[in-house]
This record gives sequence, C-alpha cells and structure tokens, in this order.
Amino acid sequence: MSGEVLINLTPMETRVAVVENGVLQEALIERTRRRGIVGNIYKGRVVRVLPGMQAAFVDIGLDRAAFIHAHEVMPPGTPAEEQQAIGSLLHEGQALVVQVTKDPIGSKGARLTTHLSVPSRYLVYMPDSPHSGVSQRIEDEAERERLRELLDAVQGDMELEITGGFIVRTAAEGVGRDALYTDMHFLLRLWRKVSERKVTAPAPSVIYDDLPLFIRTLRDLRNDEIEKVRIDSRENYLKLLAFAEEFMPEVVMRIEYYPGERPIFDLYSVEDEIHKALGRKVQLKSGGYLVIDPTEAMTTIDVNTGGYVGHRNLEETIFKTNLEAANAIARQLRLRNLGGIIIIDFIDMDDPEHQRQVLRMLEKVLERDHAKTKCTGVTELGLVQLTRKRTRESLEQTLCEPCATCGGRGTLKTAESVCYEIFREILREERAYSAETYMVLASQAVVDRLLDEDSAAVADLETFIGKTIRFQVESHYSQEQYDIVLM
Repeated sequence: MSGEVLINLTPMETRVAVVENGVLQEALIERTRRRGIVGNIYKGRVVRVLPGMQAAFVDIGLDRAAFIHAHEVMPPGTPAEEQQAIGSLLHEGQALVVQVTKDPIGSKGARLTTHLSVPSRYLVYMPDSPHSGVSQRIEDEAERERLRELLDAVQGDMELEITGGFIVRTAAEGVGRDALYTDMHFLLRLWRKVSERKVTAPAPSVIYDDLPLFIRTLRDLRNDEIEKVRIDSRENYLKLLAFAEEFMPEVVMRIEYYPGERPIFDLYSVEDEIHKALGRKVQLKSGGYLVIDPTEAMTTIDVNTGGYVGHRNLEETIFKTNLEAANAIARQLRLRNLGGIIIIDFIDMDDPEHQRQVLRMLEKVLERDHAKTKCTGVTELGLVQLTRKRTRESLEQTLCEPCATCGGRGTLKTAESVCYEIFREILREERAYSAETYMVLASQAVVDRLLDEDSAAVADLETFIGKTIRFQVESHYSQEQYDIVLM
C-alpha cells in the first residue's frame, strides 16, 4: 500500500490529508481557536455533582463545563458491583486532575477521565495502572510475546522509578530494545514534570498539552503505512524534522518540504474530495450511490444501485454494488470522521453467501481505520450495524454550521404552506384585535403566490373579514418568514 501525508499550515489552521494509493482517506483539521484537546490533562474543579446520573460537571477552563462519569473516577477495572456513588467520590469545589477523552461536540461538553495516560511513539504510559500489555491490533502471537518480553526487560533496566504500567502501541511492531528504552525514558521524564504541575498549578488550568496536529499525525502513523510526508511550511518542517530525528529516525528521509506554487492540497484533488465529503450523496464508480445522513443519535447509510444495470442478472448486480459500497463506506467513515452508532442499509441480497462476503469485505476494510470500530453483524431487518469510536467533531461539524434559513432541517416549507399559515394568522389577528387594514411582510416567492395562484383565496378572505389586505416584499426574509402588521 502506497501512502502519503500532506500537511498544509497557516497561522490560523493546520490541515492534514492522509492519501493511500492516490485516494484521500482522512482529512484532519485543527484551528487555532478550536484546537482539539483530546489527551490534554487539566487540573479542574468540580462545579456540580449529579447523583441521578452518577456523574459530575467539572470546570477545566473551557466555555462549557466538562462531564465525568463515576466509573471514570473509580480505579481502572473496578467491578460493577463495587462501584461507589458519585456523591461519595466527588463534591462541589473539589480540585480534580482529569484527562480529556472526547472533544466538546455540538452542545455537549468534553468527556473526562481520571485514568491518566501519556503516549509516545511506541508506548503509552499509565501512571496509575499496575498492568502492562500489548496492543490488540498486533495479531501475531509470536510478535506479541516478543514485545512483552522486551517490555519487561526494558522496565527492569530502567534507572528512573516506574510506578505505573505501559501499553505497547501498534507502531512498535518489529522494533528493537533501544527504541522502547528511549520512549520509556522520555515518558518517565515527561511524567515527572506533569506530576510537579499537578501539585503547583491552580484550578482550572492545563497541566499537559498534547503535541500539535502535524507532529501528532507523524507520531501515530505506523512505519509501513507511509512513504512520504510533505509539509508546506519551512518553519514547521524543521520542527517536524527535529521531532523525527529524536524519536523516529527511520522516517527522517521520508519528510519533505514542499515549496511549490501550486497549493499542496491540490495534489491528489484533496480540496475537491473534502468538498464532496460534505454532501449527502456519494457516487460509486459502477453507477450506484450512497446516501449518508448523520443525526444526533446515529448515522444512517443507504446503498442504491442507481444507474448500474449489471451484465448478468439482478442478484449479481446487487452483489457487486454492495461490495463496492462496503469499500466506499469504510473510506467515508474515516474521511468524514463519523462516530457513534452507524446503520447501513445494503441492497437486499437473497444469497446468504453474498451477505457473508459483503460483511467480510466491510470488516476487512475497516481494519485499516485508526479509530476503534466494532461490527455487530446483520439485524433481523437486514441492516448492518456497527459502532465507531468518536473522539472529535466530524468533518461536517468542523467545517459547517446549521443553515440559517432552515435551521439545520435541510428542508423549507413551501410557499403554498406559508401562504395558508398567513391566512390562518390573519383570522386569529382579526378575532383578537379587528384592525382597519392588514399589511403582510413576506419573501418574494410568498408574495408572488399570494398575488397570483392564491389571489382568489385572498379576495375571499378580504370579503369574509371585511378588511383590506396589502402585501410588501421583504428581500432579506427567508421563505418561511413573515410578519403581519395591523394598521
């Protein structure tokens, strides 16, 4: 697999594109004013305890208070029957050291935990956990055992005091002792500084800030995933190079400064792909298409054959469309960063073997996703349901806001519906106030209909109430807006 990372930096924004085989797979965007805070550690203050929800709100210095559940305060691995009430764990005004596990999304505040961890290239250090382990994404049992033995050996050789446990990350597959030793030494020195700040910092304040996006992306990529990293900022190219020389010397030769006049995101048509990812409809090469609808509770994805008629028979046409859709869906989940519950309505297949192959294809392509996904199979209604871990806003939430005209519904009342609302409102006003004349202020489309198709209805209404109704176009009104002025 040929992979490339493109990094575009401006003073207000960092954008990262992950391209595989010439196709955009992920787009990560971080703005200076709304930088992601997942992984940051704060010293906060409890502002409200909610016994009925077994949770509390914590002020960590953001616009909205963050949210922590009781099980995130108890020691890791505490059995459910031993969970304590939130009121016995926390009280209002209490200082609390917490880590962000989910960015604020929409109207929801950040999600927190007291189970702290700090990552490096190959390891994650958990200072409060007595256990160490290896990432489950490393499937080769022999390699897992090698890394366990290596981790134990490095911990035994470490001169600095170790009080917690380590998780070996997926990126460590195939690495040697020196790499793990360097990472462990770095994490222990870093934690010593964080521990000092935990004591001296006021509440609320940040006591550990994760790396900026462009360095974080490099740190979290596996060596075999990427062939080239291009960055269009000379100053940040040098920062990236310095980081790689210290922690990832094997990728130094893959990092390039891009000085071209053509914008870096024009390579591989990244800008066009991001624009397409904001739409509901995704066209498939065969002629079929997907319809993607994110909602508050879940995301639904509908698969359609569209203009694809196939060459053999209907069942074969449906099967090939669903296989292609499975590939496209996995890419769209990564690109749009859709999380939570995802329901997929593939085209109905009569052949059980076709169903199994489509499901296997979906599970296979989802393995390349860095976010944790879990596919629970096909429901009784023939729907495929899966979950994808959500830690930050989706691409749409990052780049867009609800439409000022429709309020985010995606639809508007017709001019006809608005006209009938106006008639009903005039009747209400007449019964309540009985004015001499009524002036209707509305959009051009609504006034045009009142004076044309509904002119007979207007005349009947004037006769019924015995008053004159006048109309005035307000160009800045949306189609649903209107006012009735009593004169």
